[in-house]
Amino acid sequence: MDDLLQGLRAAAEETRLRLLVLCGHSELTVSELTQILGQSQPRVSRHLKLLCDAGLLNRYQEGSWVFYRLSSKNNTSLLARTLVDLVPEDDSVVSRDLERLQSVKKTRVVAAEQYFKENAADWQRIRSLHVPEKQVEKSLERIFNGRDIRDFLDIGTGTGRMLELIGPKVEHAIGVDSSREMLSYARAAIEGEGLRNCQVRLADMYNLPFANQSQDGIIIHQVLHYAENPLRAIKEAARLLRPNGIFAIADFAPHEIDSLRTDYAHRQLGFDTDEIWRFCEQAGLEQLELEVLEGDPLTVNIWTATLASEVIEKGVAS
Repeated sequence: MDDLLQGLRAAAEETRLRLLVLCGHSELTVSELTQILGQSQPRVSRHLKLLCDAGLLNRYQEGSWVFYRLSSKNNTSLLARTLVDLVPEDDSVVSRDLERLQSVKKTRVVAAEQYFKENAADWQRIRSLHVPEKQVEKSLERIFNGRDIRDFLDIGTGTGRMLELIGPKVEHAIGVDSSREMLSYARAAIEGEGLRNCQVRLADMYNLPFANQSQDGIIIHQVLHYAENPLRAIKEAARLLRPNGIFAIADFAPHEIDSLRTDYAHRQLGFDTDEIWRFCEQAGLEQLELEVLEGDPLTVNIWTATLASEVIEKGVAS
């Protein structure tokens, strides 16, 4: 009752309700919200603090930037979404805010497109070395489709493609990456697809900011070859996996293309099948299946695993 009353009191002011609506449509910084509302930054910041304290908004640090988004996973998240949905978008003030929001999003898209243009040649060269990405994506969709996935995590989200692929099929999806540039691109991509249930966050694959057993589905897609310590990354992913959850790794089989190491910062020249299974076993995971997508010269393997039964039993016992 107290949480509900606090949330209602916090939202019962015009500027704060406008902020809720905007953050219900997109992750936004204080400067972006200030630009849209036409109010001073100190005033906007005070309103944002009240909304965060009431649990209606979440605040996320991304380097020197701070993003605000509608709360999605606490006792007042339903209230926050209900309030946003109740506000008529044809209201004169709200419609003007949303028009300005579109301008902010357009600026993001332009920056994302420029980043893509600058890096597209490198990405395309690597893709040309293995089976078509659509074939890999089809296999990944098969793995995650039909499963009861409430929370999905994409480790090393890059362009956010896995969020676009799996996001519409799950309740909540988060992509993490250590590159702010990639996160900006991914944020523009998921907003362009209208995926309001998807978010991106700045995070280290070895130290993820999520609770134990908080994810039903986890993927590391074409990222593990960048890892200095692949086992540590897999152990961190296993820590987050719920019982009966699904964990997938998509990466290259062993190869000898040394230019991927020298020119594209790959730390590992692919992974032997048994090597990944050993890592999974050490992380408390048991194997489900392996799919091999033959390519020339690169073969893509997809390993899938779940929590080992003894790990689940130990967790229940403790």
